[in-house]
Amino acid sequence: MKLLPTLPTFFCALLVATASILAAGEEPKPYQVRPVTIWSDGTRMAGDLYLPTDLKDGEKRAAIVFCAGTGGTKKNNGALYGARFAREGFVVLAFDYRGWGESDGKLMLAEPMPKPDEKGEVTVKARPIRWQMDLSDQTFDIRCALSFLAGEPCVDAERLGIFGTSYGGGVVTWVAGNDPRVKCVVVQVPGMGGGRGPAAAKYASDLAVKQARGETEPVPIDTGKLTGKMAAYPQMRVNPAKGIGYSAIEAAAKIKAPTLILVAENEELMNNDANGKRVFEILQGNKVPAEYHVLPGITHYGVYREAFAEATRLEAAWFVAHLTRRDGN
Repeated sequence: MKLLPTLPTFFCALLVATASILAAGEEPKPYQVRPVTIWSDGTRMAGDLYLPTDLKDGEKRAAIVFCAGTGGTKKNNGALYGARFAREGFVVLAFDYRGWGESDGKLMLAEPMPKPDEKGEVTVKARPIRWQMDLSDQTFDIRCALSFLAGEPCVDAERLGIFGTSYGGGVVTWVAGNDPRVKCVVVQVPGMGGGRGPAAAKYASDLAVKQARGETEPVPIDTGKLTGKMAAYPQMRVNPAKGIGYSAIEAAAKIKAPTLILVAENEELMNNDANGKRVFEILQGNKVPAEYHVLPGITHYGVYREAFAEATRLEAAWFVAHLTRRDGN
């Protein structure tokens, strides 16, 4: 397997400088989008890199990884926020988790694996693992996205931020508490797992036993559908067994990076006090620079619609204040 090398500095600058050919009368965009491939534990993830057009040759900018919520991809919400923060001068990476969107996924073999041939290769019959809400895998995917950004010639690896929305807000919080490379955090309408009690923990443990023993699907493909209000995402599958030992709220106690939390006043999918506000209180207790904003009059999805302008104004200002050096570089 041959990996493509990272683009050298001069080519990165050239791509930005040349931008794209625009239709007559179209206002030039302040950013360019470049498709990229990110490797996560041997699996290809698809990404879009948003590059401000005013990047100068040899310049290194602060950068942000966008992390989607349930069912989100780099082509929908990723494009929305990638463009927004690139306009503020940041390099932004939006990507699809393994098995989501345009990214490759892991495979579940339908039969025992044959012996590798002389090239170390095998031909197998397998089922792709798609649209899993897999906390252990997706926290690793985010860390791989951070690593990809750190290797970009036009990125300052000492100024990496992460942005997570909804489900992505929880996994971003976990990463921020466990990866010292994260220097700034923004989460909106986050699901942190707050409010889950002993019954949920026992269910996850019992499910893990059944999966390990083959007494149920080892990976929930036919099972694991979301229920209740989350049934609006029919393609998604949840695997509580993969969340054993995972706690975004416990991870928050280890966060040192400045953190902004935005919630919807009329949040209908989770309890704000047990999720975003609880994390904010932990950060306050640890004297971590943090702010907690309630966006008035909106429900969960209003953050992408009527409150988008106000939310991104606050978020962009937070990144500028905490991810941009005082000398303006």
